[in-house]
Amino acid sequence: MNENACRGLDLESRQMVVDTVRQLRKKLLSKEKILEWDKDEVFPEAEIREMLGPEIGLQLLFIPEAYGGMGGGARDCCKVTEETARICLGVATGFFAIQLGTDPILVGATEEQKQKWLCRIAEGNSLVAYAVTEPGAGSNLASLKTKAVPVTDADGRVTGYKITGNKQFISTGGYADIVTVLADAPEGPSFFIIERGAQGFKQHKGEEKHGIRASNTSPLTFDDVFVPIENLIGGEPGKGLKQANQVFGYTRLMVASMALGAGKAALEIAIPYAKERIQFGTPLSEKQGYTHKLIVPNAVRLAAADAYIDEVADMLDKSEEDLQVEGAIGKLFATEAADRAANDCIQALGGYGYIREFGVEKIKRDVKITCIYEGTSEIQQSIISTFRWKTSRKSKGEFYGRLAAEMAQLDAQVPDAGCRFYGLAAGALNRTIDLAHNHRLTRQQALMFDLADMMTWVEVGIALARKAVHLSRAKDAEAEKFKAMARVFAGEVTRVAGENALKIALGGGLDDSLVQQHLADIAYQEMLAARGKWVADMDRIADIIFER
Repeated sequence: MNENACRGLDLESRQMVVDTVRQLRKKLLSKEKILEWDKDEVFPEAEIREMLGPEIGLQLLFIPEAYGGMGGGARDCCKVTEETARICLGVATGFFAIQLGTDPILVGATEEQKQKWLCRIAEGNSLVAYAVTEPGAGSNLASLKTKAVPVTDADGRVTGYKITGNKQFISTGGYADIVTVLADAPEGPSFFIIERGAQGFKQHKGEEKHGIRASNTSPLTFDDVFVPIENLIGGEPGKGLKQANQVFGYTRLMVASMALGAGKAALEIAIPYAKERIQFGTPLSEKQGYTHKLIVPNAVRLAAADAYIDEVADMLDKSEEDLQVEGAIGKLFATEAADRAANDCIQALGGYGYIREFGVEKIKRDVKITCIYEGTSEIQQSIISTFRWKTSRKSKGEFYGRLAAEMAQLDAQVPDAGCRFYGLAAGALNRTIDLAHNHRLTRQQALMFDLADMMTWVEVGIALARKAVHLSRAKDAEAEKFKAMARVFAGEVTRVAGENALKIALGGGLDDSLVQQHLADIAYQEMLAARGKWVADMDRIADIIFER
């Protein structure tokens, strides 16, 4: 990858910001403080404001240089978001809320508005919230009930709007100084900037939550709140949905990064524990029942998520595309993988995993929200299956056909990175999309979810294979580990592809001869060979992870 072709920071500057976040563990975000905030459900307003202040200025990362920021790109924000979530997902949510609330200004505001608001946020005196979700609408932004009624002067010119409605589940909503609010104007949904203290604007008590208890999640109400015309983002009503859609690929990738950080944090607790805990005369780290079930598979999935997030962030930094589907794939896979990793790490610690002071149970409670906010996993499955199905049909199978051909090429160059099997899985996916389309199975949401999972695992797996090949060509010290991980993950991808292809054919009520023909068409038996030498690869990965 050509770092110089990307928007954002150079590697040295990015590492400096990551190191700054790591330093926060020592005092500002110590383990003791984080456990206390979690226990007492305290939003650490003072600490988060200090993170924005002149000594740290973490919000400068995502603000363009023209407005006093550092001009970081998607890759920079992903890495810093991940690192913050490794410390505490609740605190990371509080910081992410500022970034999310700023996004409508970044993508939709006029130059005058950017100068005013982005410069103010860069100064570090403002917490920001993104107020879109409503009590009855959830992720359906088109079902807005919050209204924006124009206010006109004697000449009939619009001087502002009166906002009335309710917002729910607003991160940092109870403490925000600036709120970007989506409301329905006569011309359509529009974003407005509302400041704390505006007459008729109420920020309510935070919700009591299962996890991310160090973040604030509050309902907001607006009762004829007057917003001057200059606070209509972009200066033109009816652009709100377009502005929201412009950042979904980016914001969902940030949530994926948060989940990735939390999942890695769980493994960072379980791995050292296994090296010290003696059971029946040997450490847990020597036992396949522990390593091959609870640790290594999760390390592999998180490595795959990491490779995919990095790849999509790189694409975002090199283009103007919103990459909504890629953001959805990243969020779906990374959040579900991190949730499973945290759950398995509780199991790995046994009784200690259930005890608060060890930290794993907190991670498990925290990470579940990543499967919910910014669109649930089911919303992501709907987006992925619908858009990829249409893309595949429009391209006459070329979309996944290109991926299969690429994997065949890479397999010829580096034959021990599992590329052949990723190619087979991509081919199986192509044929299953055709099967579902031709037999009108795309009308069945349950089967579309199965298709979405196939798409997700195939695309994430291909990213991991590309990384393994790249490291192998560069003769990188980590090449052997990543090739082993890519081979192991190929076994998982072909399993998901094979099982879901069968589920779709059977679930769609196709007769047995068609089902059998489909299994032959997708090379079902050949895909099973991806599990070859699986245990030896797992042993090798465990040797590296546990330094055996």
